[in-house]
Amino acid sequence: MGDYNRSTKKIKFEEITPDVMQAIQKYIEMHNLGDILSNVSHCIVSTSDKIKKGLFGGPGPNLLVQTVILTDRWLILADRVDQNAIYIKSMQLADIVVTDYQQTAFHGVIPDSGLNLVGKFTDASEQGTMFMPLGEDEAGDEFKEAVIKSVQEAKK
Repeated sequence: MGDYNRSTKKIKFEEITPDVMQAIQKYIEMHNLGDILSNVSHCIVSTSDKIKKGLFGGPGPNLLVQTVILTDRWLILADRVDQNAIYIKSMQLADIVVTDYQQTAFHGVIPDSGLNLVGKFTDASEQGTMFMPLGEDEAGDEFKEAVIKSVQEAKK
């Protein structure tokens, strides 16, 4: 599984930590997004722990904790890298192209688990690409299916 041990835990919306919720609310206000947190269908916390390789462990963060909220229209992501500040991203589901990473050619070269997302982030002027890491566990698989289905529904 690449350079990280990944795990995903399903949580209730009310269980999102106060610091993450505060960062999300500030982001929503800053971008005038209104009530994007209505109709929440799934919430997860995805944890990526770096596998130590060699003396220095290689490039990339040692720990990524990503809280993700899926609504009927939005995907909201809150990243905390190595205990630093929380970074928020959001995308409208209707604007996303989603691919299961394990179904891509890259999976044969760099084994990992998660979703590739292509689309326009709320605070970006052009399309971007993002990898959303998920554990190869029940919660990760369930969330992966929920995102794919929600994106398809949003495009109807």
